[in-house]
Amino acid sequence: MRILLQFPEGLKQYAMQYAEKLEKEGNEVYVSAEPSFGACDLAIDEAKKIGADKLVHFGHAEFKRVDFNVEYVEYPITASLDLLPKSLELLKPYQKLCILTTIQHVHQLRDIKAFYEQNGKQIFLNKPNGFAKHEGQILGCDVGNVASLDKQVDAFVYFGGGLFHPVGALMQTTKPFFVIDPFQGRIEQIDYLRKEEESKKKARIARAATARRFGILVSTKIGQYNLALANILKKKIESKGMQAVVLLANTFDFDSLNNMLEIDAFVNTACPRLVTEDQERLRKPLISPDELMLILESKRKK
Repeated sequence: MRILLQFPEGLKQYAMQYAEKLEKEGNEVYVSAEPSFGACDLAIDEAKKIGADKLVHFGHAEFKRVDFNVEYVEYPITASLDLLPKSLELLKPYQKLCILTTIQHVHQLRDIKAFYEQNGKQIFLNKPNGFAKHEGQILGCDVGNVASLDKQVDAFVYFGGGLFHPVGALMQTTKPFFVIDPFQGRIEQIDYLRKEEESKKKARIARAATARRFGILVSTKIGQYNLALANILKKKIESKGMQAVVLLANTFDFDSLNNMLEIDAFVNTACPRLVTEDQERLRKPLISPDELMLILESKRKK
């Protein structure tokens, strides 16, 4: 069997190990060297180009059904739970907790839930919804059914590394929000980031409000492609007497976008986290479709 392997950046260090194992089983194995940002970013074009029988995608659960043979290797990581007892003091005022994590630690939710329940807490897990496949799982681009639990719980607790995933959930909720990072050995309340993110949103809307020429970003990645939305936004912009052009790419090169000097602002229809994570890489403001609509509603046709 001819197989193409695809790894996210954190797992690329194991590429040769897995390739050798599959080759010993009699397979013809290739490894994608392209960046991989999630299960929305499957290397199907590369797999078809080499005539692969299967794409093996590591580190993520199925994002959406595709017309190709894809095997998902979720790659669970068992992290230390040593910080849980230390978290009890910070969580003392809160009885009802929603526990969140990424695909790598979903298998640990049972133990985390049991620990808090043994210490008198009532635990809620967000149900699979949208692109999330497991109870308690959130994605960088999809926080599942977290917002619906906001009125039911007293606080949210994210278990895992970094702030990329929890910030997405933070902005969909209003209750106290805690991060337990077993890799950095820290417990932090991150409510302050709500104000920071809201300030950044207001700033980019203000910068884009004077724009007359918009570039609408459309990614050709299988889980991000949304040309229909881009065309709708283009018509809405033009209905206000302004100009718009649809910009296509698989992975956007921000240096290349910066060379498009005629464009006053960019509108993102690709991964929603580009707006919050990559804003500083562009000379011109990058806004979401919702933020564009706020701007257009404030304008009259010239």
